[in-house]
Amino acid sequence: MKRITINNIVRPYAKPSNARAIWQLANTLLPYFGLIALMFWMLQAGIHYLLVLPLSILPALFLVRIFILFHDCTHSSFMTSKKWMTVIGHVLGILTFTSYHQWQREHLTHHRTVGNLQQRGVGDVWTMTVDEYQQTSWLKRLGYRLYRHPFFLFGIGPFYMFVINQRLPIAMKTKKDWISLLISNLGILAIILTVSFTVGFKYYLMIQLPIIFIASSLGVWLFFVQHQYEEVYWADSDEWDITEAALKGSSVYKLPRILDWFTGNIAYHNVHHLNARIPNYNLRKLFHSTKAFRNSKEINILESIHLATLYLYDERLKKLISRRTFKKQYS
Repeated sequence: MKRITINNIVRPYAKPSNARAIWQLANTLLPYFGLIALMFWMLQAGIHYLLVLPLSILPALFLVRIFILFHDCTHSSFMTSKKWMTVIGHVLGILTFTSYHQWQREHLTHHRTVGNLQQRGVGDVWTMTVDEYQQTSWLKRLGYRLYRHPFFLFGIGPFYMFVINQRLPIAMKTKKDWISLLISNLGILAIILTVSFTVGFKYYLMIQLPIIFIASSLGVWLFFVQHQYEEVYWADSDEWDITEAALKGSSVYKLPRILDWFTGNIAYHNVHHLNARIPNYNLRKLFHSTKAFRNSKEINILESIHLATLYLYDERLKKLISRRTFKKQYS
């Protein structure tokens, strides 16, 4: 599909609505805080923590949705006012443990470079080629193997990235980065102190930690599935095309409708990468408006499970391969 044709199809959907944005904030934040209050009430009522803990899945799903609203703010696609998106984005960033401007800068870099072999490393999942892996030191190979292990990549890693790494002055490049880091850290500290001096720090940990652990793992899994599958598009800089990268380097994750709602329709990731100014509430509608978008890789939940085994990009085969395949072909 030609780029000019795509632009004509996409442009009408790249219009934010303040009314829709306000409604999304209400139908996301109110249930989120309501569920947290319910968990606190259950703990106060003497209900065993192991019976309360499973309930944290629901606010974790709402926190994923909060992150999508934050994500739309970073793309200036959530509302018509950039100023209000910056303000709301910082507030949502506090709730999701994410520094607004640094994440925005790195994520926009991801959009500009996705699928470009020479420009990996910013805002994406660390992916080595077969040649790079074979030529690097054993220590770096060990680090890469640990990084790509599902236990780290979808468990320890996401929790560390949001709760700890996002609190540290790492990779700060602009004054805005520093200001956002200060705002997010002070905001999180204010919440912790407020809760500690009212209901108790113990309850904050018992409720917040499982929520952020589950939500961060789900978020990283979503991002992984949408850019890490066998036939994913990668190309050298001189051959790389941003439209091809969007349609062939971003999957469509076929989720139940309720999960589409919780994930802000980000599963229609090919459409999102075609034009990041499309608000989350228009992604699904646009995807179903034309059959051309169905040419992208579609993955259902069962099919996505094995993607966690993918390991290296094979430039000869032009596909991602598992560690088992690498051993068979290159050892």
